[in-house]
Amino acid sequence: MSSPDPLFLKIDCYSVPVPDLDQALAFYSDRLGHELIWRSKTAAGLRLPESNAELVLSAENRPAETDLQVADVRAAVQRFRQAGGEIVAGPFEIQIGLCAVVKDPWGNHLVLLDTSKGLLKTDENGNVTGNLGADSILPAEI
Repeated sequence: MSSPDPLFLKIDCYSVPVPDLDQALAFYSDRLGHELIWRSKTAAGLRLPESNAELVLSAENRPAETDLQVADVRAAVQRFRQAGGEIVAGPFEIQIGLCAVVKDPWGNHLVLLDTSKGLLKTDENGNVTGNLGADSILPAEI
């Protein structure tokens, strides 16, 4: 019997809550040296240089979380439930695609997301201006 294909493709990001985005950027980017990739009104993504995962600073009053990328959130949620896990929330829309929170049989919460709407489009200063579109996602980015 062969094993199924892995459900989780990669770690998309580690998101940390911050009360003030500008102060957090001064600390993580200016003082610790992490390059700004993108910024919105309530969050910013910083480059982790030896990975394509991001450190996301979030001023949206939510707990720290690790987001796992999957090919398709709807299919992943169904497969996760069939394997014995539970759905906590979602799927729901996020700027880059869909997201869901699931719980494994031991009570661990996992955040799943896909990039079905495409990666973030930014201006020359890293400000988010929209999405590149789903057709812009290359297999290497998944």
